[in-house]
Amino acid sequence: MSDKLFDEANISYTTFIRTTDQKHKETVKFFWKKLVDNGYIYKGNHEGWYSISDETFYSSSQIQEIQNNNSGNCAKVAIETGNPVEWAEEENYKFRLSNLKNKLIEWLDTNPEVIVPSNKYNETKSLIMTDLIDLSISRPRSRLNWGISVPDDVEQTIYVWLDALINYLTITGYPWNQNEKDEKIINAWPADIHIIGKDILRFHAIFWPSFLLAVNLPLPKKILTHSHWTMGKHKMSKSRGNVVDPFMLLDRYGVDAIRYYLMRDGGISDDGSYSESNLHTRYRKELAGQLGNLVSRSTSVSLNPTSLVPTFPLDIKEKDVNLTNSLKNLPGLVGNHFENFEFNKGLICIFEAISEVNKLFQSYEPWNLVDSLDSSPQNRELLNRTLFFAAETARISGILLQPIMPTKMSTLLDNLSIGKDERKWSDAVMGNGWPSVKNGSEMMFKIKNKDVLFPKLKQ
Repeated sequence: MSDKLFDEANISYTTFIRTTDQKHKETVKFFWKKLVDNGYIYKGNHEGWYSISDETFYSSSQIQEIQNNNSGNCAKVAIETGNPVEWAEEENYKFRLSNLKNKLIEWLDTNPEVIVPSNKYNETKSLIMTDLIDLSISRPRSRLNWGISVPDDVEQTIYVWLDALINYLTITGYPWNQNEKDEKIINAWPADIHIIGKDILRFHAIFWPSFLLAVNLPLPKKILTHSHWTMGKHKMSKSRGNVVDPFMLLDRYGVDAIRYYLMRDGGISDDGSYSESNLHTRYRKELAGQLGNLVSRSTSVSLNPTSLVPTFPLDIKEKDVNLTNSLKNLPGLVGNHFENFEFNKGLICIFEAISEVNKLFQSYEPWNLVDSLDSSPQNRELLNRTLFFAAETARISGILLQPIMPTKMSTLLDNLSIGKDERKWSDAVMGNGWPSVKNGSEMMFKIKNKDVLFPKLKQ
């Protein structure tokens, strides 16, 4: 279902991989043998608190005892995930994780922004400093019979997280031959950004870098850890029943509206609280009410019967100053927020500018200017000024919103007659739109009256 959801949500991907793929199995076995050859794997007895749900062992400092409110019984759970644990003792293969403690600390110290947000960087460093023991990287076949067998030992199954993490290398074609190794490291590895949920931080920020160090491969450039979506103050879970059908939401609100809501209200540092009521409000007030209304005003046939693109005003009036300053600063502000993964802050900046221009539009009352254009050059200039600021704000906002709402913004920019080669971030500069109009030519908006950017929702 995941690949279908990605397609429906307009999310592109180069490879949708399954750990059962034969190429991946071969890659995992090759990686295992590299760990063995480099002296990082040994066989021994392992004991600890094991979570079946998490497929991992926890130390005593990583668990806590909780009491069931209904039965009054006590049970031990993992602090990190809240899933139950049980004591287990078994013979398996172990990875010399403790040998890499100093290298991991050095990696973090020399790359203080490698894990985002900073509280997750601090959490990772604390775990390495206080609780780094050798890692069990296999399970008895009798308990885990569906994974990849340990090479030369069919009684043991490779730890599912070691297996899963190697996916990142499998899709690059690893193992690489000597002729392609340098090219792969330049162009395919390491990943620019690993995007992960906060509950799998330890696996990606400690275990995965350690495995890579052990086989002498470059470490990830950045690890972005996002928080969870909650509902009713609990993480969404099928077992709890507090889940949402994404296909239903996509059908009702449209792909881009959902993408906007997820980036506007989703959490990086803090969990986001899902509410369809909030989603509905965002759609109605911000997307339809602010942005959609702005586009309608920009291309209004009743205010601009010729549909000609307005020209840049000859001067900036006092009441225009706030908006013009906002538009001049907007690309830099939004770009900085997006680069720092503060998508909600970037979106707030864009919609503050949209709100500002809608207020300015109201203050100029262009509907009162239309009937006297022939007799009043002043009114003609004021109408042109009003329409220009509306269209220019829509143009700049449309360019900046492309990463969030690519399909809707393509329609918006098409209707504003913005060329396909005039939609780069560097084009989102006030006064840089419609270059042919700036040079004295006339250009018309490509208005499609039947298309409403964000139509009214069905009840």
